[in-house]
Amino acid sequence: MTLQQMKYVIEIAERGSMNEAAKSLFISQPSLSGSIKELEKELGITIFSRNNRGILLTTEGREFLGYARQVLEQYNLMENHYHEKADNEKKFYVSTQHYTFAVEAFSKTLLKAGMDEYDFAIYETRTHEVIENVKNMRSELGILYLNDFNEQILSAELKEYGLIFTELFACDTYAYLSADHPLSGKSSVSIKELEDYPCLSFDQGDKNSFYFAEEVLSTYPYKKLIHVNDRATALNMMKLLNAYTLCSGVICKELNGEGYMAIPLQSDEKMHIGYIKRSDIKLSPIAKSFIKEMKKYG
Repeated sequence: MTLQQMKYVIEIAERGSMNEAAKSLFISQPSLSGSIKELEKELGITIFSRNNRGILLTTEGREFLGYARQVLEQYNLMENHYHEKADNEKKFYVSTQHYTFAVEAFSKTLLKAGMDEYDFAIYETRTHEVIENVKNMRSELGILYLNDFNEQILSAELKEYGLIFTELFACDTYAYLSADHPLSGKSSVSIKELEDYPCLSFDQGDKNSFYFAEEVLSTYPYKKLIHVNDRATALNMMKLLNAYTLCSGVICKELNGEGYMAIPLQSDEKMHIGYIKRSDIKLSPIAKSFIKEMKKYG
């Protein structure tokens, strides 16, 4: 089995025709068909079935196609990593849970780098996508938190993927809400006092497990719960509905505005915010600079 044969299978599946795939690959149809038959014989499976309507993937073929795409994706990532080192020095990609301080640290890092040319990216996204992006080398670093509740599950997943978590700082839990909220004048609040107000939670999609939640106390039986998928929506809900969310208390007023505040939650819950990286990758100078900026928030 070769990478070329995997490329052939992907092309045929996408074209839905042996003839069209052969044209796209600039080889003869008999050569393409022969290569696929050799692959099927070697693996002992049937990848494509043929009928009057053309060529279709079998169940075994769909499974093989999924593996083939993963292998080629990893191959392309490795090729890009080792063949484009000069360009990679100008690249820095980060994935993070919804933290304004991460956005601010990223921006400061970019400004301090003083580069005339660069290709930077920051993805505010779901917890499992932070992990996936680092695993697949789409991002050099991922920013997330661990606590007593999720640490065992997330640490096991990180270990399985060859990722390392390094703590940046620990913090207490806060209720983040509008400055006009009825509870905004209190020096601290209990989860019981917040019960009559909507709690905002960042949606985790298919991985909507309590362990992947961005907010602590994810198993609490909230009377009113609203799932959102971006920070701007959450801020609007805080203003319009007197909603709140649970957070680290590390707030960037320059980004979120003056109309919001963080009040300590009466809880022993600690958030350990840190970064994840692949164990087999050395950090770039830009990544080290970003980490240095992040540590200032602790």
